[in-house]
Amino acid sequence: MAGSEHVALVAAQLEQDRGVSAAVEAAAPQITAALEVIVERLETGGRLLYAGAGTPGRLAVLDAAECLPTFGAGPETVLAIMAGGERALTRAVEGAEDDADQGARDRHMAQVSERDVLVVISASGRTPYVLGAAVAAKQVGAATVGIVNNAGTAVADAVDLPIEVLTGPEFVTGSTRLKAGTAQKLVLNMLSTTAMIRLGKVHGTLMVDVVATNAKLQRRALRIVTETTGTDDATAAAALASCDGNAKSAITSVLLYIPAEEAVRRLAAVDGHLARVLSGGE
Repeated sequence: MAGSEHVALVAAQLEQDRGVSAAVEAAAPQITAALEVIVERLETGGRLLYAGAGTPGRLAVLDAAECLPTFGAGPETVLAIMAGGERALTRAVEGAEDDADQGARDRHMAQVSERDVLVVISASGRTPYVLGAAVAAKQVGAATVGIVNNAGTAVADAVDLPIEVLTGPEFVTGSTRLKAGTAQKLVLNMLSTTAMIRLGKVHGTLMVDVVATNAKLQRRALRIVTETTGTDDATAAAALASCDGNAKSAITSVLLYIPAEEAVRRLAAVDGHLARVLSGGE
């Protein structure tokens, strides 16, 4: 009997989750509008900042953290600000999300400038912490984006560019870590990944700015160089070694028959866009 109950519960939750992609798709125009601003700010030296509390904050931290190994974009480019700080990553910090003043005065918020874009995330659309952060960011001229899961919310009203992903009631009432959280992760994936593609940190489908901090990523960097250049493993490994492990520089060096230093210089001249270097667009 228990087994059949499990089957029924899984089926019911799957049925609920089917609507998440549709809700995100409906918000595609808003996501696209936000991306235009995000890319413009990043291209002119600004940063992409996230702010959230609870599940949205943890999802933001995850997305920001993955930008370094995947795209070579560290906290100076993508940074997450979480209500309650690092402690809140693994446990609830009572009252953290209810403090609008803390959202405004968080130590990272003190560094926000008119060059940056702040994306705040709130399922309800009324979380005081993220509202405080959004208002503070707007006051210094930063662009503001809000990812929410309800229509007509305070967060949507407070930001320049709302992204309303209307996922509806949860499978467990009020547990926004479910459909709302899934939708938030999908939107964050789109914002960061598309922005990094536009910044030239992806070539084709390959993460050419991967930071090879472990054996798996070292193998991936080698595979990226061999696939892109058609060279053998030994040549690719030598190029990577001369380029301090940077796949993009190694590819440039191999395909253009130039030393590592020249490869780095040419990439810098076109803001790191590999396609431009390879097409002679320096």
